Amino acid sequence: MVLSFSNRFLWRCPTAALLALYNDNVSANHLDAGVATGFFLDNCRFPVAQPRLGLLDLNPLCLESAAKRVARYRPETFRANVLEPIALEVEPFDSLGITYLLHCLPGPMSRKAAAFVNLKPHLKPGGRVFGATILGRGVHHNLLGRRVMALYNGKGIFGNEEDDLDGLREALAAHFTDVELRLRGAVALFTARG
Repeated sequence: MVLSFSNRFLWRCPTAALLALYNDNVSANHLDAGVATGFFLDNCRFPVAQPRLGLLDLNPLCLESAAKRVARYRPETFRANVLEPIALEVEPFDSLGITYLLHCLPGPMSRKAAAFVNLKPHLKPGGRVFGATILGRGVHHNLLGRRVMALYNGKGIFGNEEDDLDGLREALAAHFTDVELRLRGAVALFTARG
């Protein structure tokens, strides 16, 4: 539903654009936070045949599902809340993917920035962070997109009513360098350096 319908018709950012973001930024030593089903990791082009892959999520079902989907990479799994300090006793990663996680976190972007604080120690100096999030403000939402977003915010599935491009830029720039943002429909795609 999300990958085939919502991305294309509600948020107007086709799944292919998100997959291209992965293809352009994923490294051979990658951590993904908010893994969902593992679709992007299963379908992206890693620069090596056997990358080191970390999966981080609070939801054990998402971790299990994504780990099964990318079992060929023998992923390391970590159950953690990105809004709280994360203690991982592992070597840091060269890239960090945060796709479609921020708009699911509660509160304004200034509160969600805790995710950057808590994930950054697990990214090597100069490592790349990238991702995408559905914005609630400052972008055009079609009628169906507005209704679905309101429904999801009302149920606590989304927490993006106040999220806008400037808030995202400010949160990223406070913790990373070389921040680049672009809009695709109602979605902000971003890259930055650790």
